[in-house]
Amino acid sequence: MVEYILYSNFTKEQAVKKQSFFREYIKKSDTLLLLLCVLATVYGIVLISSSTRIYGSHKFVIVQSASLVLGVALYFMLSLIDIDTIAGKWKLVLVFNVAFICSLFVFGEAGNTVNRAWLRFGGIGVQPAEVVKITFTILLAKQLVYLRSKRGINHPLSVAQLILHFAMMFGLIVVASSDLGSALVYLFIFIVMLYVAGLKFYWFAAGIACVAAAAPFVWTHLFTERHRSLILAPYDSTIDTTGLGITWQVSRSKAAIAVGGFGGSGLYNGVYTQSGSVPQQRTDFIFSAAGEELGFIGCLAIILLLTLIIVRCVYVGIKSNHQLSMYVCFGFAAMLIFQMLENIGMCLGLTPVIGLTLPFFSYGGSSIITMFAAMGVVSGIRRRPKPSSFSLL
Repeated sequence: MVEYILYSNFTKEQAVKKQSFFREYIKKSDTLLLLLCVLATVYGIVLISSSTRIYGSHKFVIVQSASLVLGVALYFMLSLIDIDTIAGKWKLVLVFNVAFICSLFVFGEAGNTVNRAWLRFGGIGVQPAEVVKITFTILLAKQLVYLRSKRGINHPLSVAQLILHFAMMFGLIVVASSDLGSALVYLFIFIVMLYVAGLKFYWFAAGIACVAAAAPFVWTHLFTERHRSLILAPYDSTIDTTGLGITWQVSRSKAAIAVGGFGGSGLYNGVYTQSGSVPQQRTDFIFSAAGEELGFIGCLAIILLLTLIIVRCVYVGIKSNHQLSMYVCFGFAAMLIFQMLENIGMCLGLTPVIGLTLPFFSYGGSSIITMFAAMGVVSGIRRRPKPSSFSLL
């Protein structure tokens, strides 16, 4: 009887502790950010359901829903980890970044000479460049904090170290995967984080001058004819006069969005969407499905949700009282901004087609899980704000 009473009291104490933990977690973690991410993903699943209805299979909806569940679980896990713990293991993080990207040289999709960005394990695909966005942002934030405290961010040696770090990752991604789109996301993250860290304008001007000087050589000798055509297509109508070649995807996307008008033709009622006329509509061109079937209102809802998520990341970073945390939050915000603007611009024919997904909306397990993981880190930063004495701003 005594043993039973002791065991009963012990289990009750455990239950109380668990309830207390969950109450504290809900109170301190960023539930608003999680809600926005889940709403965006569910909205995306509805659009994926409509754009893949022609295939007569629920496979894509099931995979995306499973990715949402895994993403939420990863969000909770990463929100429990202190960002300083990860940044403190910067050597291991650097080795992971390089090794994971380099794995594409050995295990990348065989025979795919256009884009080798994926690792395939049976029916499961992983895109290393997506995953490394998170660790690259944390590592870059750690480097910025270190360099600012050691010799100042604007010291020539500091700038050289930052450029070397970025150039290594950018080059590896381009060479290992031929995925220029993902590499450009890294570039935008790099630029925004350096600006937030206080890099002077003259360094940016010097960088622009160097890029301008190297552009003719890169354009002529490193870009293929296909690369040049993809970049120029939105701005040069002579690239594909028939509209049946390299601009076919974009022309179908623009036509679908134009048909939608203000209110759309109704979910599951779009002529282009339900006939499968827009190639890769469930992934890169999911915005066109919203444009046709839900109209301007549906597109505006997408932009609003993503904007709120971005603003929340920036807000958490500013309120963190911690230099490292602020850089990480701004880096993730930059990632979302670039992908949102590039993807939507691509669907509208305003930017080149470089294969970037629309965050939280496009089909793709790697993309969804990466986005939720990044937002989990942001939630963890909000959950553990540093005392004002730790502020390095």
